[in-house]
Amino acid sequence: MAIVVVERRYMIVTLLFALTCHFSNLTHCFSPKKLNVSAVTTNDSDWSIAAATFYGEPNGYGSDAGACGYRTAVAQPPFSSMVSAGGASLFKSGIGCGACYQIKCTSNSECSKDPVTVVITDACLDCYRESVHFDLSDTAFGAMAISGQGSQLRNAGVLEILYKKVECNFAGETVTFRVEEGSNDHYFAALVAYGDGEIGQVEIKQALDSDTWMSMSHLWGAVWKLQVSSPLRAPLSLRVTSLESGQTVVATDVIPVGWQPGAKYKSNVNFQV
Repeated sequence: MAIVVVERRYMIVTLLFALTCHFSNLTHCFSPKKLNVSAVTTNDSDWSIAAATFYGEPNGYGSDAGACGYRTAVAQPPFSSMVSAGGASLFKSGIGCGACYQIKCTSNSECSKDPVTVVITDACLDCYRESVHFDLSDTAFGAMAISGQGSQLRNAGVLEILYKKVECNFAGETVTFRVEEGSNDHYFAALVAYGDGEIGQVEIKQALDSDTWMSMSHLWGAVWKLQVSSPLRAPLSLRVTSLESGQTVVATDVIPVGWQPGAKYKSNVNFQV
């Protein structure tokens, strides 16, 4: 049996907060995201404790202005709105973008106790920094509930959940690059999507049978950049190394001659799961 230890102060705050939500019927009454979660000893040895809230429109995808840069892709397969903003320990200043986690709730009667998978696609800047905090899309939050009881679960306030990190499995997708606006022959920046989790390194190689791989720098979110003095010669190959598994994939000539800022280029490679 799981042993639950809860600080009295947290219990009182949570109770008052839940009563306020109940009588006021507020749509987003969970907004104080700085509440810490209780400490729990669980027999699910692979799982850890986190806090969960939700944001965005009902049955929505959180935000398409997320700090990872995926934009409206968060609403489309393979993300399919099953996404989350992460507190500091999950977002990791952008390195956490694209990481996948299984989450489940067991602490409320409305919880299904079945795990669902979410992807970190945004930052939760006002989440409590000393605890692990998922600020989920409404769709992902509701997915943890028993069928038909998602609205009741949303009234729980700051929900205590279990989580564990897993390798991503974007079925049917290959590693994809979106060239960022402002890129040119001397400055190249690209967002990397559909890896197997956090990206550890991105390198670029020019055309003309060059054997030199140049390391790109992490810019923000899921975006990496390179600045050079001599013009880049396309087609460009990109080599991506996963921080999760250590695997490396090479997208040969994925950025073609005549590439355009804002364009998306799909490779023919993916990480093995």
